[in-house]
Amino acid sequence: MYIESFVNITSRAWALPILSNMHAGIAGRQAPLLVATGASRTAFAQSMDHLITMGLVERNPGYGHPLRPEFRLTPLGITAAAIANKIQNVSADEDQGLLRRSWTLPVLTSLHSPSHFNDIKRKLPTITDRALSQSLKSMEVKSWVCRSVDETARPPRSIYQAVNTGEVISKVTAPEISFVSQNQTFVQ
Repeated sequence: MYIESFVNITSRAWALPILSNMHAGIAGRQAPLLVATGASRTAFAQSMDHLITMGLVERNPGYGHPLRPEFRLTPLGITAAAIANKIQNVSADEDQGLLRRSWTLPVLTSLHSPSHFNDIKRKLPTITDRALSQSLKSMEVKSWVCRSVDETARPPRSIYQAVNTGEVISKVTAPEISFVSQNQTFVQ
């Protein structure tokens, strides 16, 4: 999966939990998925619409009532759901709030090796400096990212590294995500 697609999926808070639950065998109807994810109806509907627009989920033709549709994963969605399920399996329930933030997973994925701020930004071209800074700080508070200062460089530069749960998630996602852009042949 390309990093742009991964960023797009994680831009909706409930997209990964929905995909993970569908991969785990939860019925593709609204009520069971709402119970399994804990999302509000509005947030769930927005995330489902987003997943349908991305082509990861589709309405199951011939099944369900028009007011209670049934959904299924598309072939592309099966791949994304497998990644989502791996992420959910290595993270605890108390980590879900941070995982639902839009830049947490893409930043962790880029930290498969220790990186400077600008290296991370280069791998995630659509992230703003502020969003990257806030994401790194929130993960540092949860001890998912360790910040150290490279004093041999002039001027001294921060080096970020995934640790603890962040490292486990990074190791799960990094092999699945390609940092080569869909539109370019070179990134990194």
